[in-house]
Amino acid sequence: MSDPAFKRMTPEEYLRSEREAQEKHEFVDGFVYPLHAQAGASRLHVRLTVRIVSMLEEIAVARGCRAYASDMKLRADGWRNFFYPDVMVSCGPDESAQDFETDACLIVEVLSGSTAAHDRTGKFAAYTKLPSLQTYMLVEQNERRIYAYAKADGEWVLTEYEDGIIPLPCLETGLDVGRIYAGLVE
Repeated sequence: MSDPAFKRMTPEEYLRSEREAQEKHEFVDGFVYPLHAQAGASRLHVRLTVRIVSMLEEIAVARGCRAYASDMKLRADGWRNFFYPDVMVSCGPDESAQDFETDACLIVEVLSGSTAAHDRTGKFAAYTKLPSLQTYMLVEQNERRIYAYAKADGEWVLTEYEDGIIPLPCLETGLDVGRIYAGLVE
């Protein structure tokens, strides 16, 4: 993340300004951070994001859920944070009047050099406070490896995958690691 704007904003001010902004910004505890990294995402980052969303879309719709790729905001930790996850699935009520989701059950971040530390720490802390979240996936782009955090008995349990099926309880299915990386990373 880059340096925060010097002036704190309220969540309402952030949402209003974001509707008119030329680039995306994340809102973290009153400060706004431009997402310069999003504009410069690698080809592989974008392909992995698209691959995962395409694998989830039909399943999500069949279950009455919504799948998003990187342009939908997620409100996390009350009104303290707004993020743009690389991939998100939400199965709660469709609040179409809002331009953000609040109840993601699956969040995926594709790791890059500029975002990996924040995805593993700050975002993990905010995302895992969501009562609806069941799975948080971190996808490596330079090697075939996915870190999946799953909620089990109130605790977050980490499993690393190089192959196999990653369970997605909220969609009553799983994602095949081989299909995610096929033709992209071997």
